Amino acid sequence: MNIRSLFSLVLTLLVSSSVLISCGTSKIASDEEIKQLDQLVEERQFEFDLQFARPLVTNSLNQLDNAGFFMPGDNASRINLSGFSTRFEFKGDSVVANLPYFGERQMGGGFNSDTGINFEGIAKDLNLVKKESQYQLKFNIKGEGVETYRVTVTLFPGFSGTININSAQRFPIRYDGNISMNTED
Repeated sequence: MNIRSLFSLVLTLLVSSSVLISCGTSKIASDEEIKQLDQLVEERQFEFDLQFARPLVTNSLNQLDNAGFFMPGDNASRINLSGFSTRFEFKGDSVVANLPYFGERQMGGGFNSDTGINFEGIAKDLNLVKKESQYQLKFNIKGEGVETYRVTVTLFPGFSGTININSAQRFPIRYDGNISMNTED
């Protein structure tokens, strides 16, 4: 066996192994998980337990990260939200959010204003789309003051999800967490 055929055999084995390993580690949602998610979205009574904030990484955030302004384990692209008061609830067509914001604000805010993302009201232009076994809810909502947000909520089987928030006054941010059925009236 020459070197070329040995190299070809080793390369083939490596590629085959990586394909098999990646296929074995991917999680496919069970029928029960998909059914539970369908019910959750149909009733639109859920809340998030947010775990991470993922701001758009800019030069300013990188400078803060390099200067050591983030807690140990956090960085400019991922901030652990344990210890922060977070709230994101969907009740029918009403949405309530009280979220910390990390990132650059382009305008507005003023003195003595809350720098977080806060809104409560009816989701305007609500669009619900099912893609394979996940759901996307897109809507607009007016925050406190004059700020308006474009929100995209993605819900996955296994009760995890993401919230993407865009605004003309801030750089975008994403929140990751787990969802649960909201049982409060």
